[in-house]
Amino acid sequence: MTGPEAAPETVPVPGPWPATGEPAAEPWAGWDTVIRAAGVSISIIATLVTAFLELELSALRIGAIGALLDGRSPYEGSGAPLPLAVPLTVVANLGIVWFAVTTTGRRWAAGPPWALWTLIMLIAASTRTAEGDYLLGGQNWVALVTILVGSLTFAVYGYQLILSPLKKTSELTGSV
Repeated sequence: MTGPEAAPETVPVPGPWPATGEPAAEPWAGWDTVIRAAGVSISIIATLVTAFLELELSALRIGAIGALLDGRSPYEGSGAPLPLAVPLTVVANLGIVWFAVTTTGRRWAAGPPWALWTLIMLIAASTRTAEGDYLLGGQNWVALVTILVGSLTFAVYGYQLILSPLKKTSELTGSV
């Protein structure tokens, strides 16, 4: 409709709060920084927890199930190695790096969990016990494959981030 009967265009005004009748308040501008810091912090804590869980699971053997049923330690089991740590590593590392990048809106957020996980695995592979044995020996193929697959998981996700086009605006701030 054009002409004198057309309503003038107006700028929308925030509606009142139902209980108080006051206009709706603008959100605090600092939430973006809080969310980014929380995202990196949570991803680092998750990296610590899952890395140590993966190290513990890399020592399990098939006989551990019987040892658990008998009320003994699962690390007393015998038999072939039980490779539970390998798929857990892939799923956990993908989830951690996706969470870090998604909550921060920045690609660099994949770096701290990757560096921390790699550092933990390198320290575990080079640490000797009181008896002189390595914490992760060369005979434990599950631990070696876990380290390889975990590092490749971070690397492939990082490579995918490099190849993906740069977004013009971030979902969090509206800027790059």
